[in-house]
Amino acid sequence: MYIISLTYKVPLENIDQYLADHVTYLNEQYELGHFLMSGKKIPRVGGIILAKAKDKEEVKEMISKDPFYINQLAEYEVIEFEPSKSTKELEYLLD
Repeated sequence: MYIISLTYKVPLENIDQYLADHVTYLNEQYELGHFLMSGKKIPRVGGIILAKAKDKEEVKEMISKDPFYINQLAEYEVIEFEPSKSTKELEYLLD
């Protein structure tokens, strides 16, 4: 499992120009079963994505399709972790 942390490199006005395209990208990744959860950071300086992938290379491939990445609007930090405990509703992620 991976945490993808985005930090914006440009003003929010630039981010907002590509926000609809970014949401389309997120929806595609959810449909493929790659993304489990996402949202904006507070304050709005970036976002967080919880992703499921076989390896870090697959995560990098996913990121490469993000309009924020393509247009160099955000920096990406990818953190791998192995979940070992969860709520009952999310236990399926422990497999």
